[in-house]
Parts: sequence; structure tokens; C-alpha cells
Amino acid sequence: MVAYVVLLLVMIYGALIALVYLNQHRLIYAPPVTRNDVPAGFERVSYTTPDRLELTSGYRPAREGMPTMLFFHGNASSWQASAMVTDQLAAQGYGVLAAEYRGYSGNPGTPSEDGLYQDARGAWQYLREDQGLAESDIVLVGNSIGSGVAVQLATEVRARALVLISPFDSLEETASRKLRWLPVRMLLTDRYANDEKLPEIGEPILILHGEADSLIALEQAQSLASVRDDTVIETYPGWGHDLVVHEPVQERIAQFLSTADDQT
Repeated sequence: MVAYVVLLLVMIYGALIALVYLNQHRLIYAPPVTRNDVPAGFERVSYTTPDRLELTSGYRPAREGMPTMLFFHGNASSWQASAMVTDQLAAQGYGVLAAEYRGYSGNPGTPSEDGLYQDARGAWQYLREDQGLAESDIVLVGNSIGSGVAVQLATEVRARALVLISPFDSLEETASRKLRWLPVRMLLTDRYANDEKLPEIGEPILILHGEADSLIALEQAQSLASVRDDTVIETYPGWGHDLVVHEPVQERIAQFLSTADDQT
């Protein structure tokens, strides 16, 4: 009887592992309901990724002499929401390309780590080739899982600065903290190893994180910041994973960029 119960538990545990493994992309990526609105000041634009997907997102040109933010949103957001959380910066004259991902906002394809990296490359090429922006005119900004996209792109190009909001050191670590009863490190196919990549990046780096973040622990952001000595990190007591929606975050980014100009 005991052996039977043990066998049953093992089978149930194995089934759970299989279920998580087969559905991990559905757990990681959660595209919201597609929105068709275009926020004020933005235009709907399209660009092609290196693997030939045509993606639609939103673009707001910068005022003359101001940089443009290439903004990568979180896993359950949209490019229209990116417009909302950059509105103060846009009002100051910053441009914004609110990048979108495959499988989001009605775009073709299925999201994955490699896929989102391709999407970032397409967005970068749009700014460089279609809009004629210099590398030094572009700021890479990543929120939550978008931090992984921004970090990877920063290893491939040279930009004005890199800003990470509510980032993780790695997706492996985030998932392991949440699912301690599963061998997550063996199961994950998408890893977003920001901590391994940050030392390769030469741009000034700003990390912003809420101290009450219950999704991505503060310790993960601190661990990420520690891998490069000159990384600037600022934390916010009482604020959680929705840090990006708080207005002072945009003000801190603008302040950082005003000083980062002297470092580039």
C-alpha cells in the first residue's frame, strides 16, 4: 500500500513537471487583449525583424536635439501602455519607440526569448535606418521581462544608456524562487541571463526597483547591479512590481540621462 501511494505521488509529480514544461511559454508570456487605439502624439509604425516578421508598434519622434527611448515592456503589457508610462519624458521632448513583440497586439508569431531578441533588433534597425538616428541618440529601456530584451540588445549595439526597471538577474532565478518545488533550472528553455551579460555592456546603466516587489525580489535587482561596479541602482520603499507606473520613475530617468551624457 505504501509503495502504491509513493508511486502515485511520483506519477502526479512527474505529470506536473511535464505540464509546466509543455506550457512554460504560456506561463511566461501573457499578451493582453489587443488594443486598436493610438495614444496622442504617437503614430502606428511597422518594421521587419531579421527573421522576416512584420511587427506593428508605436512611435513618437523626439524634439530636435533630444534622444529617443527604445522601450521594451513587460510580459503582460502592450505598446500602448508603454506610451502611458513614458508620457512625462515625451512631454520633455524625448522620443519614444514603444516596441512591440511577436504574438502581442495582433502581431504575427509566437513569443519566446530568441523571438523577442529578433523583435528588438528589428526595432533598433527601424530607428537607425528608417528614422536615421545615431546610436548615441537612442536610450535602451526595459521593464520587467523587457529588461532581458534591452540587456541582450545592449550587448549587440552601442547606445546612449541602458535603463532597467523592475529587472531580474535571470528568469531562472525568478522562476526558481516562485516554484521551489520544481526543478525549474532544468525545465526552462527561456532564461534571460541578464547577470551574465551586464559585464559586456559599456553604456551607463540605471536600475530602478520597488522594495515591495513581490514578483521579482529586490535582491535580484541588487544582485544584477553588483556585477558591474558603476551601475547606478535606486530603490523605492513601498512600491511593487508596477513601479513603472509611478511618475517619479520617469523623472529619475530624465535626471540620470542628463548626467549620463557626460559619461558617453
